[in-house]
Amino acid sequence: MSKLLKIIFAGTPDFSANHLSLLCNSHHKIVGIFTQPDRKSGRGKKNKSSPVKLLAQSKKIPVFYQNLLSNNEMKKIIISLNPDIMIVVAYGYILSEEILSLFPLGGINVHASLLPKWRGATPIQHALLSGDKETGISIIKMNAGIDTGDILYKKSLPIHGKDNYPSLYKKLALLGSKSLIYFLNKLVNNEIHIEKQNNIFSTYAKKFTKKDSRINWNLTAIELERCIRAFHPWPSSYFLINNKLIKVLKASVLEHFNKNPNPGEVILVNKQGIQVETNSGILNLEIIQPPNKKPMLVKDFINAYHNWISQGFVIP
Repeated sequence: MSKLLKIIFAGTPDFSANHLSLLCNSHHKIVGIFTQPDRKSGRGKKNKSSPVKLLAQSKKIPVFYQNLLSNNEMKKIIISLNPDIMIVVAYGYILSEEILSLFPLGGINVHASLLPKWRGATPIQHALLSGDKETGISIIKMNAGIDTGDILYKKSLPIHGKDNYPSLYKKLALLGSKSLIYFLNKLVNNEIHIEKQNNIFSTYAKKFTKKDSRINWNLTAIELERCIRAFHPWPSSYFLINNKLIKVLKASVLEHFNKNPNPGEVILVNKQGIQVETNSGILNLEIIQPPNKKPMLVKDFINAYHNWISQGFVIP
């Protein structure tokens, strides 16, 4: 058995909790956890704890909130816990170099891309949007930059044509958590190879808003199908009809050559889908969601809303 590490873990969503769960089942010791505070959620606006907090409470691990502490208070907490290393996975807050210097082994971050590609908050969505053939997990030494630290471990994963955000998220959460345990064993045995990031090849994964996911029919069918997979379930690709927002959850690409395309025009409506012309190719809408309704197959949408979309109609 390798040396036991005393760890402070920082993370928030279920992606982080996946990593924390494996750490808790390892021989290493989690001495404290930083996460984001409870947020009001749902129609009742009730306080909702992060998945990391819920797991920490079930394991009786002390939980702290960086945004509610002064810098000195945070330093005192860390020093009192006497940790070896800080592990950060989708935490959501920046940690200063002063804080990271309190850890003998520094801080490491598990990032869901093959760095230096897709630094930033939304690497999974950007990998899908760009049609990348592979993605993966990078474990890096934390520094003052955003995902710019030295690469300590990297593991790749193929992206399949039917992968969407939830499926790729799940695969990377599993890969990341297993990679983290493997990496820690290598770390304590001094078997780590350090790789500097080449900034020439860096790309940035910016955050998205609801406006970014409105379907722009002037893109190609291939690009729009990628958008639908990347933006499911949030912010969700959509179009408007009579100011009513229609979400598109699944679509396919049909080859179609037209010298003078009319992007947004409905070419055909049948039980297999709603075929819409784009700047290049046809996008066949297969699963959509009208306002305040559950997702439905196009054949069910046609039966319930047959007056909304018909052949020749141009979707704005």
